[in-house]
Amino acid sequence: MKRLGRKIIRTVQAIGRGLSATPNAESNCTGIGLALGGGFARGIAHIGVIKVLEEENIPIQFVAGTSVGALIGAAYCSGLCCAELEEIALQVRFKHFASWTLSRYGFASNQRMIGFLNRILKAKTFEELSTPLAVTATDFSTGEGVVFRSGPLVDPVRASCAYPGMFLPVKIDGRLLIDGMLAHAVPSVPLREMGASRVLAVHLKGNWINGDGPRHLFDVIGQCFAIAQEKTSDRWRQAADLVIEPDVTGFKYDDFERTADLIRAGELVAQAAVPEIRKWLQAEPVTIKATNSGLPQTVVAPAE
Repeated sequence: MKRLGRKIIRTVQAIGRGLSATPNAESNCTGIGLALGGGFARGIAHIGVIKVLEEENIPIQFVAGTSVGALIGAAYCSGLCCAELEEIALQVRFKHFASWTLSRYGFASNQRMIGFLNRILKAKTFEELSTPLAVTATDFSTGEGVVFRSGPLVDPVRASCAYPGMFLPVKIDGRLLIDGMLAHAVPSVPLREMGASRVLAVHLKGNWINGDGPRHLFDVIGQCFAIAQEKTSDRWRQAADLVIEPDVTGFKYDDFERTADLIRAGELVAQAAVPEIRKWLQAEPVTIKATNSGLPQTVVAPAE
């Protein structure tokens, strides 16, 4: 009889936990979201940022990634620790996820990324991830931003990394998708929609050309992206509580050999931001409520 009673109590507790996880539930927590922007090899700096947050025991409850930020975000949310991310970054080269091709859509295919991601990821779907993740892409036909939060993981990451002019678009559900940077240069807005009450945005700012001018077509495209991002940054910056910018000036788009330097650049800027982030953990309790639109609304509870 006692066993039956304990079983009933455990069942009721499990049901209660399940109800608290539904969209209509309320939770009192400061949900910190990490928005990881694009930047090709420069995105290795994201690992340095994550490393500092882990060392400082700052909890990251949501992650959103664009382009290389989607790749690193997927790896981290699937359960890879910073040491594992560092080890992979030290070994990876362009050839591991890309192959040159001849197509009217681009000069390279990121088909090899399928095998690369299948090898490194500890989860194959968004639902299996240890930390909620949003991956952004851009509809090539309409220019509409596309945000993935469920289903298979690999193809959305590939689409988010499909740098236009370099990589071929990726087709998902009949839509041709390209790099998420065009729609969400830094995906702070998707984090708000996920329910993050605080957003730390990592922007990989930097010119793609030096005083001698562009080396090739990809430098031209990259510089155009950098200009466009700066001209359209108001929306994602307004959705962020804090924007940090690792110093990636002077790093080329394919500087995978300088992994240690890029990680250090991320560490330095994150360490400087720690005091401000710690204030979020000491702030007033926050209640996250679902709205009629299905998107969460953040309400700061009044001080007692």
